[in-house]
Amino acid sequence: QVQLVESGGGLVQAGGSLRLSCAASGLTFSRYTMGWFRQAPGKEREFVAGIRWSDTTTYYADSVKGRFTISRDNAKNTVYLQMNALKPEDTAVYYCAADRSNVLVVAGKFYDYWGQGTQVTVSS
Repeated sequence: QVQLVESGGGLVQAGGSLRLSCAASGLTFSRYTMGWFRQAPGKEREFVAGIRWSDTTTYYADSVKGRFTISRDNAKNTVYLQMNALKPEDTAVYYCAADRSNVLVVAGKFYDYWGQGTQVTVSS
């Protein structure tokens, strides 16, 4: 079955960096658009970044543009989220998701598979 397993979360001070990884199995990873989402306590899940499978086009939420970078390694079936200049408001559970379409969408309902999430906490 399809599995997405996130790792790399943790506690970091404001201004610091973290690199999240999401290892995929049970699907043809190179043919899936991948996205990162996050959900803070008491808030709705929100799109963070996405990368299309066909041409690796990327898209970012305005709140993370210039600070976060999404990338993928199809040979390792892994998508990454490099997070720099972290802010306390970046604190959330971060999820990766896979979408079999070639359309970069920000709505989570269009993604087919989800990971279990990894906690990122940024202290001030």
